[in-house]
Amino acid sequence: MNLDFDTNLALGYHSNLQKIRIMSESWVVDNAYCVRCGNKLNHFKNNKPVGDMYCKKCKEEFELKSNKAKLGKKIVDGAYSTMIEKIENGDVPNFFYLNYSLKDYKVNNLLIIPKHYLTKEIIIKRPPLPQTARRAGCIGCNIDVSLIPESGKLYLVKNGHEENRDIVIDNFNKMLFLRKSKGELRGWLLDVLKCIELLNKKEFALNEVYSFEKYLKTKHPKNNNIQAKIRQQLQMLRDYGYLAFTKRGQYILL
Repeated sequence: MNLDFDTNLALGYHSNLQKIRIMSESWVVDNAYCVRCGNKLNHFKNNKPVGDMYCKKCKEEFELKSNKAKLGKKIVDGAYSTMIEKIENGDVPNFFYLNYSLKDYKVNNLLIIPKHYLTKEIIIKRPPLPQTARRAGCIGCNIDVSLIPESGKLYLVKNGHEENRDIVIDNFNKMLFLRKSKGELRGWLLDVLKCIELLNKKEFALNEVYSFEKYLKTKHPKNNNIQAKIRQQLQMLRDYGYLAFTKRGQYILL
């Protein structure tokens, strides 16, 4: 994988934003791949608004965000209402986040956040643009990356080194079961996944997951039986092959 932007593509453009957009999108199409099937990616024609590129083989769609800064707590996205509508309709694409070096136009990091990790709860509304702005009154949004489990942040390139393609594709596909759950149910699964990851243990006990009860209550204030909901999610994760019961109240990650 060549990690250098083709700077010749930016000739003739005056805006730095346009230059980066042209170079980064071209780099992803030429060097990255569909994380579901490994096939080459293609640009959408006619500026289709759903995403920037797609895979002809498996029809996965991808939107690219490029920034000279490494991935932080949030990703700035477009209109809040549009993003929420995409999530509700299942039209939200997978998100590529590309971090580059402005000094030498080289890719430092490229990660993907799969669409099945994007829920309404992690989309944060921004204040309306002031009246002096060109798009006065428009309300944008941020994606709160800190709420996404680590299994939902897959690096294709990390710290200037290409990650193993087969492992990336395998890690993407083994979590596709999340797409079977919709709305609040998927939110619960992702929240419990996040709690399990915070334990940082391959084997854990039910009581250890119960220790996140207050945290889960803040996220789901209308639910008055958090422990039962935790057990339900663990049962679903077992059915999907993510973990297994070893004995009563004991689990192991698969």
